[in-house]
Amino acid sequence: MPIQPPIDHNKLDRIVAEARRNAEQRELGYRERALKMYPWICGRCAREFTRVNLSELTVHHRNHDHDFNPADGSNWELLCVYCHDNEHSRHIDHVRGAGYSVQEEVAPATGNPFADLKAMMERGGKK
Repeated sequence: MPIQPPIDHNKLDRIVAEARRNAEQRELGYRERALKMYPWICGRCAREFTRVNLSELTVHHRNHDHDFNPADGSNWELLCVYCHDNEHSRHIDHVRGAGYSVQEEVAPATGNPFADLKAMMERGGKK
């Protein structure tokens, strides 16, 4: 059986203290504030979340500005990862679509791949 080195209690105390500081910092973040402010339910599909699957619940910024985080949470919405992804995809499509200009009218295709189908079938597919 391998010999284990002695436990450095000072190092463990530092690690625990750092973890607590990090947790307090996260508490100040908009995600933790939003999770305290709103029920743990997706704002789109109404899926409910518990501590077990809470990592699948995201904070969506309604105006898509992640730097705009008012204390009242008015720019936040809790969405499951699937609805959040859908919302961002829709937003990207909208932004891209806004940049499109109306194209000139293009002449329709005139080729007909089945033009000689009847004759080909009569010949048994041979040319």
